[in-house]
Amino acid sequence: MQSAPSRSAAFHILVQLEKSRDHADDLLRSERVARLSAQDRDLATALVMGTLRWQILLDKLIGGYLARPSAKLDLPIRIALRLGAYQLLWMDRIPAHAAIGESVALCRAAGHEHASRMVNAVLRRIAAVAWERVEAAIAHDSAELARVTAHPEWMVKRWVDHFGLEPVKWICEHDQLVPETHLRMMDAKVMGEMEAAGIVLEAGGLLTCARHLRGTTVRIADWLRGGRVRVQDEGSQLVAELAGAGRRILDCCAAPGGKTMILAENNPDAEIDAWDVSGLRLEAMRERMAAMNSFPWAERIRMHHADAVESIAHPPVRQWDLVLVDAPCSGTGTLGRNPEIRHRLSEDDLSVFAERQSALLQAAMDASSRRIVYSTCSLEQEENEQVMAAALAARPEWHLRSLRDEVARLREDGRLTETGVQSLMSGLQPDGTLWLLPKQLDAERVVRTDGFFVAMLERRSASG
Repeated sequence: MQSAPSRSAAFHILVQLEKSRDHADDLLRSERVARLSAQDRDLATALVMGTLRWQILLDKLIGGYLARPSAKLDLPIRIALRLGAYQLLWMDRIPAHAAIGESVALCRAAGHEHASRMVNAVLRRIAAVAWERVEAAIAHDSAELARVTAHPEWMVKRWVDHFGLEPVKWICEHDQLVPETHLRMMDAKVMGEMEAAGIVLEAGGLLTCARHLRGTTVRIADWLRGGRVRVQDEGSQLVAELAGAGRRILDCCAAPGGKTMILAENNPDAEIDAWDVSGLRLEAMRERMAAMNSFPWAERIRMHHADAVESIAHPPVRQWDLVLVDAPCSGTGTLGRNPEIRHRLSEDDLSVFAERQSALLQAAMDASSRRIVYSTCSLEQEENEQVMAAALAARPEWHLRSLRDEVARLREDGRLTETGVQSLMSGLQPDGTLWLLPKQLDAERVVRTDGFFVAMLERRSASG
C-alpha cells in the first residue's frame, strides 16, 4: 500500500521538524506541499498542526501500548504512530482502517519494515479503546491541565503561578484550537466585494477594522495580492494601534512588516524606518511592500538590514520620537499557531531571550526622544515585567505610561469593538502595562487572540 500524498507530505514535514529548527508554517508553504491539490494541502496542514498540538498526549497514549513503554523508537516509527493515533482520536471523518493502513505504509516506505507489525498492532489497540477527551475546564491543578491539553508541565505551572488556574484553562484550550484567520480591512468597498463573492466574514473581537474569515485564504487570494486585505492576528494589529502617533518612527524589529504598515497608515506624514536583523525576512518584507506601491504610505517606509543594538549610536542621537520594540521572544503566546514551540523551548531558554530583549530596549532608550512601545508574544515574566523593571531601574529618565489612555483614544476614535474595550480594560495591569490573553468575558462573548504583553515607556521632561 502506498501512502496518500497528503499523509506522505505531513509525515516528511514532521520528520524534518524533529531534525531541524524549521517552522511548520514555512514547511507547509514548501514546493512539495504546493504541488498537492487544495484538498490534500488542507489535510496535510491539519495533520501536521494537529499532531504537533497533541504530541505530548499522543506519546503518552502510545507508550501505554508498547511492550516497553520507555523504549526510544526510531524517529520515522514515532512519527507514523503519532500520525495514526492523531487521526484515530481527533479526525472522526477518517476511517480507522485508512489511518492505520497508511501509517503502516509510511513506516515501510521509510525503511522500517521490521516495525510495521508493531505500528499496526499499537494503532489497532488504540482504535479499539473508547476514547473520551477530558475538557480543560475540569482540570483541578496545573499538572492535570498540562496533561489533558498536551502542554509541558513546567510551562503550565509557571502560567498558573502568574495568572491563576482559571485564566490558564482558557489559554491552554485556545492553544489546542485551529486558529482563526484574522484580516485587517481598511476599505469598505473591498469588504463589500468579498461578501458579494460569498466570502463569509465575521466582525472582529477587538478592532472594528478586523474581520474573521470563515474558510481558507485560498478564496481571497485576489484581495490579498497587493495588500488590499492583510492576514494579521488581531492582537498583533492592536500593538501597532496602541503605539499611536509620531513624526519620526523606528520599528526596530520590523519584518514581516504588519505592524510597520499600520504605523504608516496611522501616521500619514511621518518618516518611518523599518529595521530587522534578518536579511531574509527583510527581503520578504521588501517584496511584500513592492506589491503595495499603489498605497501612498508604502514609499515612506525606509527598510534597512540592521541589528538595532549595534546600529543605534551611543551616546544617544535620539533621532526618533516613537520607537516600536516588538522584541523576538519565546513565542509562548502563539502556541496555537506555532505548536512546535512547546517541544523545543526549555525554561533555561527564557534568560537568553530576556538578555536580547533588554539590550533592544536599552538601545531604544538611547534612540528615542519621547516614547517607546515594547511588546512580545510571550507569556513569560522574564521577557516582560522583568525586562521592564531592569530597564527602568537602570534608566530613571524613563517611566511607564499607562496604556489606559491609549485604550481610551482608540475607543473615542471608534477603532475598538465593545468586546475589545472590555477585554483590554480587564487586561490592564496596575502599572499601566497590558496583558492580552484569550478569555471568556461573559456567557456570549469570547476573545480568541494570541497572547501579548504591551508596555509604553515615556521619557521624563527636563523639569520632571
